[in-house]
Amino acid sequence: MKLAKLPDRTPVKMNVVLAPGLAQRLRDYAEFYAETYGNKEEVAELIPFMLEAFLDSDADFRRGSKRKNGESMGVPS
Repeated sequence: MKLAKLPDRTPVKMNVVLAPGLAQRLRDYAEFYAETYGNKEEVAELIPFMLEAFLDSDADFRRGSKRKNGESMGVPS
């Protein structure tokens, strides 16, 4: 079969405490998103995508993850 087994897609709920300034910036970001794309999204809906975009854009983190995954599998990096 060409299609690999699908990964676990069970959502994981996490609670975080934000500083008031950051909470306001996130609300501002949601407003900017609505102005840009013409549809309103709740901050809670945007945050997972924001975090994923941040992690995907962090080259040092990607290199570190590849190195860690290679070592844990016994593959030299």
